[in-house]
Amino acid sequence: MHIFRTKSVEQTIAETGEEGRTLKRNLTWWDLSIMGVAVAVGAGIFSVGAQAAAYHAGPAVIISFLIAGIVCGAAVMCYAEFASMIPVAGSAYTFTYTTVGEIMAWIIGWDLILEMLMAGSVISKYWGVYLNDFMRLMGWDLNTNIMIGSFHLDVAPIIIVAFFTTLLVFGTKIGARVDGAMTVLKIAIVFFVVIVGFFYVKASNYTPFIPPSEPASASAGATSAVSGEMTQPLWQFVTGMTPTIYGVPGILSGAALVFFAFIGFDVVATASEETINPKRNVPLGIGVGMALIIVMYMLVAIVTTGMVSYKELAAQDSPSLATAFELVGANWAAKIISFGIVLGLATVVMVLLLGLTRVVFAMSRDGLLPRGLSKTGRHGTPATLQIAVGVVVALVAAFFDIGVLSDMVNIGTLSAFTLVAISIPIMRRKRPELPRAFKMPGNPWVPLLIAAANLWLMLNLSVLTWIRFVVWLVVGFAVYFGYGYRHARLGTGELDAEVNGAVPAAK
Repeated sequence: MHIFRTKSVEQTIAETGEEGRTLKRNLTWWDLSIMGVAVAVGAGIFSVGAQAAAYHAGPAVIISFLIAGIVCGAAVMCYAEFASMIPVAGSAYTFTYTTVGEIMAWIIGWDLILEMLMAGSVISKYWGVYLNDFMRLMGWDLNTNIMIGSFHLDVAPIIIVAFFTTLLVFGTKIGARVDGAMTVLKIAIVFFVVIVGFFYVKASNYTPFIPPSEPASASAGATSAVSGEMTQPLWQFVTGMTPTIYGVPGILSGAALVFFAFIGFDVVATASEETINPKRNVPLGIGVGMALIIVMYMLVAIVTTGMVSYKELAAQDSPSLATAFELVGANWAAKIISFGIVLGLATVVMVLLLGLTRVVFAMSRDGLLPRGLSKTGRHGTPATLQIAVGVVVALVAAFFDIGVLSDMVNIGTLSAFTLVAISIPIMRRKRPELPRAFKMPGNPWVPLLIAAANLWLMLNLSVLTWIRFVVWLVVGFAVYFGYGYRHARLGTGELDAEVNGAVPAAK
């Protein structure tokens, strides 16, 4: 029974040279940094901080961002060590396969598919919403929504997904260049808005910095956000605690919410196999990108809570940074912020399409999914798979109401982060001789603390999110034991034979 068997590093790296399934290396550390910023800085930077302040932590949302940033940054360092040692597509899935075995690798790969599919669909859906909002603010009589009888269709998600899918089919470098240009402009907009916002900051709005804890029902906005048995954090449900907002629990639940703002670096790690000198450039690119993101989110949180009271934000239907500007009379800023959101979401879509394709590619190359999905074309990309992924993401975004599934992105990411952190001390013990261009400090205690912190953030997600997560895992096990287990190249002996040179790579 090979479900607990691990792939060796040699087997993993040998697969990257398989004819017809080889990716082209052409990305630099700067490409990876921009890719990380592109996927982590979207509409969330303009909205999630305001919502966390209004319904969870008050001005202490700054601490929530710091907690989420530290946890994510520490997890990212674990990714950096693995990526410098095993520069292969698949990210956490590949790293887990070499340390804790096939069944856990399948679970993480399945979780990553959930994370990136849901995120790609949600973000492309919201891109259409914000595009229409921007056109309305500019006074343009245009709309991407079409009514076919009683059926509603938004063509915007289809357009943005088709655009970036086409770029990625013709080469990762081309997509990275376009994405990079849009991301640099997006960063400029963020810093411009922050600088202007500082002129409206009042010190009195930071008091009390940590508002006293109160029942969630006391806030109209929070009632829909965090109250009720199914929508309260899992640990509160298990302990029978009355749902609350603000105070220290509010800071922690706020950290779980804003963690969504930091996801994306697991996606960057999926591009390791397409990076020039990955042992140096992957850790460097991940580190620089993460630093940029933490600085930007902290600054936006400081400005948002300083411009208006968290109580004023809580009284709004959908608080955001634009709301803060409107409340201080700077309505002109809404147009700039709206344009920044449209740019921001577009870049996120591209990186998620890339990441989802590379995870499926890696699982297919291992035989856990049909092998035909991992064939690459003359541009050095899995063109057929990229197109198929684009079609699925576009259809889900265009036809389904998927706003409620945002938390599924968080739980998929956090589960991957937890296992990657645990895998660091395991791999240090199993293969201490392997060269590591970057080492996670404080092994084994720091990685284990990182795993515990990620697990704690998972427990702060809602009961309903956990129920959906369990259902997704059950479906995943059905697919694995129905197909993956019987076709895995590790179990059939193909990988052993390939590394030993007994037979050529299977086509």
